Amino acid sequence: MSNFKNLRVWDKAINLAKKIYLLSADGDLAKDFGFRDQIRRSSVSIASNIAEGDESGTDKMANKFFHIAKGSSAELYTQIIIAEKIGYLNSEEKEDMLSECESISGMLYRLIESRK
Repeated sequence: MSNFKNLRVWDKAINLAKKIYLLSADGDLAKDFGFRDQIRRSSVSIASNIAEGDESGTDKMANKFFHIAKGSSAELYTQIIIAEKIGYLNSEEKEDMLSECESISGMLYRLIESRK
């Protein structure tokens, strides 16, 4: 195994996915199966692509997966905003998770740059 478990960005992505799962377990979001499943898939995709990239063997392939993870972070960011606008999340939950997405995206950018 490579070092993805030691990557701080992977750990942050795991924690964000956990938050998403916990927040989508109850309330209106839990009942909106399509949206709930999509927001969960986006969150899981971030950490999964970080791990896959780090295991890929080359910097070029790693960066491909890190870019996909960055895209999934942007997708999740958008879904969080939508979730708050339709009343599934409160403002505090939204701001906390958006901040996490921004942090992860920035970390991925720096990781991509370091692997060029």
